[in-house]
Amino acid sequence: MAAVTVARSLLLFLLAAVAEIGGAWLVWQGVREHRGLLFVAAGVLALAGYGFVAAFQPDPNFGRVLAAYGGFFVAGSLAWGVIVDRFRPDRYDLTGAAVCLIGVAIIMYAPRG
Repeated sequence: MAAVTVARSLLLFLLAAVAEIGGAWLVWQGVREHRGLLFVAAGVLALAGYGFVAAFQPDPNFGRVLAAYGGFFVAGSLAWGVIVDRFRPDRYDLTGAAVCLIGVAIIMYAPRG
């Protein structure tokens, strides 16, 4: 896979993670933190945006793209928690996220014949 294609794929994974995690966070804020229906509505729109972003991945295999995205979701969720909610991941959180990102690299970017 060419470097430009990998860079595009990684950017799309990052955008998808922001849309999905941000959308879920907005829904959480609206429902669990009683911040209102505008938060919920914004979250629903962001979650819909996630679906569109994922559809632009260069790999044509839905299952592969979504499986690999799962690793981004795990690492991104921890990063979101650190940045937005001041969550402090422990070494097991960080190790798990690293394993997931290694999985992303294997699933998406391993050379295939």
